[in-house]
Amino acid sequence: MAKKAEQRRQQILKAAFDAVSDKGYESVTLQDIADYADVSKGVTNYYFENKVDVFAHLLEWITTRIYEKEAASIKEKNTALEQLEAYINQVFISPEENKTFYRVYLDFLSQSKNHQRYQEINRQFYENCWSLGTDIVNQGINEGIFRVSDKEQAAHSIRSIIDGSLIQWLMRDEDDLHAYYKSLCHQSILRLLQVEK
Repeated sequence: MAKKAEQRRQQILKAAFDAVSDKGYESVTLQDIADYADVSKGVTNYYFENKVDVFAHLLEWITTRIYEKEAASIKEKNTALEQLEAYINQVFISPEENKTFYRVYLDFLSQSKNHQRYQEINRQFYENCWSLGTDIVNQGINEGIFRVSDKEQAAHSIRSIIDGSLIQWLMRDEDDLHAYYKSLCHQSILRLLQVEK
């Protein structure tokens, strides 16, 4: 029974993601989410308290999944340079997926000033991202290829460059520039870390 309930919750969360991607946060109603999930509004109300609760769970779900995929991609590699490349490849997954995620994510960020819960979920997401950056930086320092004086600042900067590159690509609205911004991001991070050749 618990498995079926979890499947139903995920079905509703996926529907909420699609609804926000199509219509934007402000326009989406619980009825919209129910329609996208092909369930009654009562089913949505059974699993979630209200619209804010649905979206809080959605934000937590998607940011956790992203972090887990990024962490797994790094874990498969041995050297810091391989880990960094794997991290960037996982973040710049595809024009379609990046566009859909950031469209929804930026919509959430615009709402976070009104919702403490959204702020906390976003803070945890960035703590997770920074931990990945810290692991890569530490690995590179141990290998003698990164020259970094402030590890925490470097980890924060890595994610700033990643998000900045993706947002700039998104604002240009040209899918064929995705590879260019991915390369630009990678090279910018290597310069930041002062890679020893």
